[in-house]
Amino acid sequence: MTADQVKTLFRQRGITFTQWAEENGYSRYEVYRVLNGQTKARYGKSHEIAVKLGLKSAAQAA
Repeated sequence: MTADQVKTLFRQRGITFTQWAEENGYSRYEVYRVLNGQTKARYGKSHEIAVKLGLKSAAQAA
């Protein structure tokens, strides 16, 4: 999925990114950085967030 698709899906489900971040143990700033492309999400926590959001597959590290 693309970031825009994830944003649309969250809007349709009535979920905020802050709520999702808290439920998954992340800060909302980390989630927004991944969604807005401010971090490449190649490894670590940002990669984990991207995988959970459906932006990347777990095998896409690096």
